[in-house]
Amino acid sequence: MHNYEDLGYAKVDLHRKKRQGTAEVIYGAGKTAAQINGIVGTLHTNGEHNIIVTRVDSEKAALLEFPHNYSEQAGFVLAYPVEIPLTGCVAVAGAGTSDLKVCEEAALTCEALGSKVERLYDVGVAGIHRLLDKLEILEQANVIVAVAGMEGALPSVVGGLVSVPVIGVPTSVGYGASFGGVTALLAMLNSCASGVSVVNIDNGFGAGFLAHRINKPRGS
Repeated sequence: MHNYEDLGYAKVDLHRKKRQGTAEVIYGAGKTAAQINGIVGTLHTNGEHNIIVTRVDSEKAALLEFPHNYSEQAGFVLAYPVEIPLTGCVAVAGAGTSDLKVCEEAALTCEALGSKVERLYDVGVAGIHRLLDKLEILEQANVIVAVAGMEGALPSVVGGLVSVPVIGVPTSVGYGASFGGVTALLAMLNSCASGVSVVNIDNGFGAGFLAHRINKPRGS
């Protein structure tokens, strides 16, 4: 017996929730609206709600044929949404307004999976008093997602202030020598603050997914 459904253009994993605790997430970039409709429909037919679709532009979102919430800023779709209780606390700290797309992808991922989120935006190190003003919130979080482009210093600073895991997310924001986020990525990988891990450039979804796993009560 197959644990997936073959649509021709996609083999929809129907067993992932049993293996990993979360249903398959759909990466929308490169897929047509019709393909997304088919995959989401298959998951829903098999009992899924709150199906996550990432990297969906507004033109494609307008062609979706199922109930959904859409964030144009994050390119994030939540299909067949139902309210669920939010537990724990994930703090999403963003260095600048230009990083908001990635911040919101992380935050919305956490909330879709069931984690409560505290958003701390425009708290980059160029005005570090803005970050220190939110220190109490950072200290109360179970895990922190720190999003930054340019030189990518925010995760290191946050990592030196708190006793919880910090997930660094480099963004492609910055001038020429930022090399599309590579400078921030390397800076985060070389952080001298203990307890800092790093995901790929602009990968707000990956950071949010990992943060939820750290935040959620064991066995939930």
